[in-house]
Amino acid sequence: MNVREIKQLVRLLDGTDVAELSIETGDMKIVLKRQTSPGPAAVGQALTETVPPSSAAGSVSNPGAGATGAAAASVPAPVAPPTAASQAATPGPAGSSRLIQITAPMVGTFYRSPSPDAEPYVQPGEEINVGQPLCIIEAMKLMNEIESEVAGRIVAVLVENGQPVEYGQPLFTVEPR
Repeated sequence: MNVREIKQLVRLLDGTDVAELSIETGDMKIVLKRQTSPGPAAVGQALTETVPPSSAAGSVSNPGAGATGAAAASVPAPVAPPTAASQAATPGPAGSSRLIQITAPMVGTFYRSPSPDAEPYVQPGEEINVGQPLCIIEAMKLMNEIESEVAGRIVAVLVENGQPVEYGQPLFTVEPR
């Protein structure tokens, strides 16, 4: 099973009430679990584990260490594209209820440009459109281009280039059109 197939599985689960899916193929087992955060804007976050069928639950197969190597971990899946919920309209600074924040849809490393020597995707003061790339979040060696789901003007970039970001962390403040 490759990354593309796992991404398709996560997309299929999105929008369903399925909390956990376990798939076993050959000597590999994939477990997708959805965890919801409390509160009115609960958003499901898929977690994946690759578990050899003979191993104890909670171990992750380490492809670089050979067939017998395993490391204990639960790995967030950086495979779901950004959704409206991940870029939810949240009030910005006090007194600026019209401003919204675009948040990180996954855990990873934030990059403002497609390469180290390239110009940043967006700068404060620039107008943005729906679908326009804003940044890249690198997660598990995958570069995930984050696109805007709102049209407006970038007021602030809230994260420094190359810094780690958490799921739901504000990345940009935007004044919508």
